[in-house]
Amino acid sequence: MIQNLAERLRSSRPRRICVIKPSSLGDIVHALPILPALRKLFPDARISWVVNQGFRSLLDGHPDLDEVIAYDRGGSGVSGRSVVATARLCGMLLDRRFDLTIDLQGLLRSGLMTAATRAGVRLGMADAREGATWFYTDLVTSSRLDTHAVDRVLQVASALGDDGPVARFTIPVSEDDRRWAVGALAGLPRPRLALNMGARWLTKRWPPEHFAEIARRAAMELGAGLVAVGSAEDRPLARAIRDGLGNVPCLDLTGKTSLRRLAAVARECDLFVSNDTGPLHLAAAAGATVVGIYTCTDPRRTGPYGANATVVRSCVWCAPSFRKSCDRLECFRELTPARVWPAVRQQLEKSRHGTIRPELPRKTSGPHHALRQFCNFEMDSL
Repeated sequence: MIQNLAERLRSSRPRRICVIKPSSLGDIVHALPILPALRKLFPDARISWVVNQGFRSLLDGHPDLDEVIAYDRGGSGVSGRSVVATARLCGMLLDRRFDLTIDLQGLLRSGLMTAATRAGVRLGMADAREGATWFYTDLVTSSRLDTHAVDRVLQVASALGDDGPVARFTIPVSEDDRRWAVGALAGLPRPRLALNMGARWLTKRWPPEHFAEIARRAAMELGAGLVAVGSAEDRPLARAIRDGLGNVPCLDLTGKTSLRRLAAVARECDLFVSNDTGPLHLAAAAGATVVGIYTCTDPRRTGPYGANATVVRSCVWCAPSFRKSCDRLECFRELTPARVWPAVRQQLEKSRHGTIRPELPRKTSGPHHALRQFCNFEMDSL
């Protein structure tokens, strides 16, 4: 069926298109390249995106998007509130009369939303979970199990008829956001190092004392200005890193930035160092130079995307385990600051010598994006 999808869409010329990708922050960022692909294929269509209310600022004002359909799911997990919110959203979607719906979430909840659109073409990935494929009319099969999330989105674009899709990211940062970031960082010397220490999973949360050691070396050896970023929940981590730094100053912006302002701050810094979590991917999409620290997840699937991305990953026997909890946490001991520092130092020294970072949009380089990985002090290219 999928072989004829592009031809059928060229004939039917869908006028109303719905993208379903409610969460999470990093996943939404990885899905952004679907929008320029859709606008290229269907320039006159009205394109809508279903998203959780907390992430709508990533989409409002996007040049290739006509409508943001935001809803308040009411927290993670299954609850009475989330069931009611999903039911209300599905009721609203029933009246929209979409022609083409693309489910990029691939779960039962998003499958139900897809069905509620009643679109003639309902597209999803063949490896979607929780029975979501029951609600699709057409499937896209990923070429490899370790395909990056962005490359999977590009495979969807190819199935829709885009010949040679390119990964383009647009974060609608306003001039006010940029001015705020410039003002907030005005007192920091260069090179500027941003540190994002939070993560939803404990197993992805590299210890704050490790971050503090990286920050101390950057300040002592390279004169770097330091800034801690993250949500309000990350303030205890920021306090811990300040305690570990002693008299070395560190600007604390945790809980003080919107998503757009965080993107602007990342862009105004010379390097953004982070665990595998949403702000890392937001920073990379905004054009910042990033170093991702990977303990239990796989950068081949969810690494920061683009030419400015470097990853330092754990090399313990169980990596990547994808476990949300662990009693051993051997990766925290193996992935020491001494393993991460060479990657950080290399990027900061480049900024000191005036190396110009490439501007967006960025192109893919074959079946995997260009991503440098440090493991056992060796650098490998995917």
